[in-house]
Parts: sequence; C-alpha cells; structure tokens
Amino acid sequence: MTSAIETVILKLQSMGAFQFLFPFMLTAAVFYGLLRRSQLFGKPEENIAVNAVVALVAAFMVWAYPILVGVNVEVMLSKFFFQGTLAALVVVIGLLVVSMFLPKGLGESLGEKFTGKGVWIAILVLGLLIGVGVFFASGASEIFFPSEGFGEILSEDVILSSAVLIGLVVILGVIVFLTTREEKK
Repeated sequence: MTSAIETVILKLQSMGAFQFLFPFMLTAAVFYGLLRRSQLFGKPEENIAVNAVVALVAAFMVWAYPILVGVNVEVMLSKFFFQGTLAALVVVIGLLVVSMFLPKGLGESLGEKFTGKGVWIAILVLGLLIGVGVFFASGASEIFFPSEGFGEILSEDVILSSAVLIGLVVILGVIVFLTTREEKK
C-alpha cells in the first residue's frame, strides 16, 4: 500500500516534473535573483520584465541540454540535493553538540575575534570542499566526466564544459569579492 505522498511523487515523476520542471524553476529563480542583485539591466524595480525574460530564456537554454542530449539528471539532482542537505545537517548538529560543552557567551567572543579575512577564506574553502564532495558523491560528475572510458574524459565537449564551468566559478568569485569589498566601504 503506497501513501498519498508517494503516489503524488511518482505521478510528478511520470509527468517529468523532476526531469525538467523543478530544475527549470529553480534555475530561473536563481538567474532572476542574480540579475536583480547584479543590476545588470539597471535598477531592479524598473526592469522586472527584462530580468524575468532573460532569466526564463537562460533557464530554458540550460535545461534544454539534458533533454536534447538525452542525459537523465533526475536521479543525479535528487541525490545531490539530498546529500547536500545531509551535509548541512551534519554541520549544524556538530555545532549543536560542540556548543553543549562550550561556556555560555563563547560564540559572541569568538565572533569578535574571528573577523579577519583568513577565517572567511577558511570557511569558504571548507564549504567548497564539502560541495565538491557532495558533487562527486551524488554522481553529478558524470555530466562532465562520463564513465564510458578514459578516452571520453578528454573529449572536446567535456573540456569545453569544464572550461565554461571553471570560468563561471571564477566570474562568480570575482563578483562576490567586488560586492563584499564595496559593501565594506
């Protein structure tokens, strides 16, 4: 006997909601948020329609690739988000357990002492390591590094995809660095 929620999830899966609809909605929301934050097309209040159209078109372009190429990202994305949530829960529970043994008010004093740039770099590196671990553990690396054989790893598409991914990460890092530097002024 299946539960009502299981029936709904299986019905959504048969309709392709996990293969296209939900990833598309998430990608469109992220693009829209980034466009509003970056103010690429001017003040967000004045360019709502432009930001929305660009976000929707970009999300369609992103999620057309798996369908046109025939890559099934449904299981990979589900595993990625599930394992990412578990990793976050492990960190939160670890902090809760550690906080039981620390004196009261230690968090505030540590927050005042660790305001330097090195602490944020260490936190960023730790977050990136956890993210990369979840990325490879979920099997999402199969998109960039197919398991058909070692010769496929060096294919032109994989090299180009990896270069674009690295470029986007570098651009995102520069944008974050510049916006945090401007906010400090």
